[in-house]
Amino acid sequence: MQLVWFRKDLRLNDNPALYQACLDGPCRAVYFVTPKQWQAHDIAPIQIDLMERALNHLSADLGSLGIQFHIIEVDDFNAIPERLLAFCQSLNITGVYANSEVEINEIERDIKVDKALKSSGLALRLYQADCLIDPGQVQTQQGEMFKVFTPFKNRCLKILREEINLQPYPAPQAQNSTVNNPLLKLPLAKKSSVGWPASEAQTYHLLQQFIDFHIEDYDQQRDFPALPATSQLGPSLALGIISVKQVVFYLLQAFPRLLDSSDGGPVIWLNELLWREFYRHIMVLNPALGRGASYKISANNIIWSNDEDDFKAWCDGQTGYPLVDAAMLQLKQTGWMHNRLRMVCASFLSKHLLIDWRWGERYFKQHLIDGDFASNNGGWQWAASTGCDAQPYFRIFNPTLQSTKFDPDGEFIRNYLHDRDKLSGKALHQPIRPIVDHQFARQRALLAFSVLKVKG
Repeated sequence: MQLVWFRKDLRLNDNPALYQACLDGPCRAVYFVTPKQWQAHDIAPIQIDLMERALNHLSADLGSLGIQFHIIEVDDFNAIPERLLAFCQSLNITGVYANSEVEINEIERDIKVDKALKSSGLALRLYQADCLIDPGQVQTQQGEMFKVFTPFKNRCLKILREEINLQPYPAPQAQNSTVNNPLLKLPLAKKSSVGWPASEAQTYHLLQQFIDFHIEDYDQQRDFPALPATSQLGPSLALGIISVKQVVFYLLQAFPRLLDSSDGGPVIWLNELLWREFYRHIMVLNPALGRGASYKISANNIIWSNDEDDFKAWCDGQTGYPLVDAAMLQLKQTGWMHNRLRMVCASFLSKHLLIDWRWGERYFKQHLIDGDFASNNGGWQWAASTGCDAQPYFRIFNPTLQSTKFDPDGEFIRNYLHDRDKLSGKALHQPIRPIVDHQFARQRALLAFSVLKVKG
């Protein structure tokens, strides 16, 4: 009897651990509910709700294949090795199969689990299903990790063209008669995620709609938050309802010459997927990032103001800058924020308010339905100029110019700031009682961030 341990890979298709376990014999599946760990990882209530829905779809799908799905609740990762070993012994499990994860707590958990299983003659067999290319395998000619995105991207494209088989693993064959797996309820606060797909079929439909109707305009429209121009696949990728390999495979079905193209909507969207890849590779090779470290050592010399009233105003959408406030209200009300606005809000917090990027990183994680540690950390460090290939420290978004450029008619702003309904033209975008003056904030930030001139 084999055992598949599901994590952030809540799917039947392109799941190498599940596929291999079913090839090797009769199979069961397990999922560990870890409430205290999730709280420590700041998982948003709306993401908990999506996770619950996705798990129940997965439970039914596994049942249709005759695979029993066991749910085990423990406090945190530390409790898993002992419980998993006892569970394996009770069912005479001969092999445990799982897909690896890139975050440091998860990597340490797997090391402890492997040690516990080996003590009883078992082993944890790990497969890579989270990235297009195994983390650490995209290297310079000197065998080092790329520190700049563009050459990393170019090397990835070469590997994808010449070395990687992007054909996804199929779902496994049914092993016997169907099983009625139970419904589960996760024991944490939840916020409805009903507007988002939670099953593989719904997610494939969303991907197909994006490819059919939006991707060719993606390069022109992606920065305008009032337009329905983005894929909306972030939540499904974060929980592994679909894999990035599946996404790129289906993208190549529609655009077979994509890996050799240099511009257009599909190319720009593929670049975004490769940024996700970049941050995962960095995370594996720099484990300290998982413990709150800045990528640049010189960033330790930034003197943050960390004013709690300013932070609360930012959280509540009360900065006085319309685009920032509308974006923060979008996050609070919907559990999602447009990517251009994530950059604007992160830049505003770290540079206009001189508040430590880690405060904002955590707040985003506590609210985002697509909360993903590597991408969230990478995005925040990019905006704060502390990360790998981050924006230069002297680049400071002007929130008013961002507003006039990317929401020129104020359509997005009016969705969230109803006191702006009657304003138009420049007045719509001008700050009202701003908590900080832009020019003052810019000069202060240039001074505070000048420590980043030092390399390292």
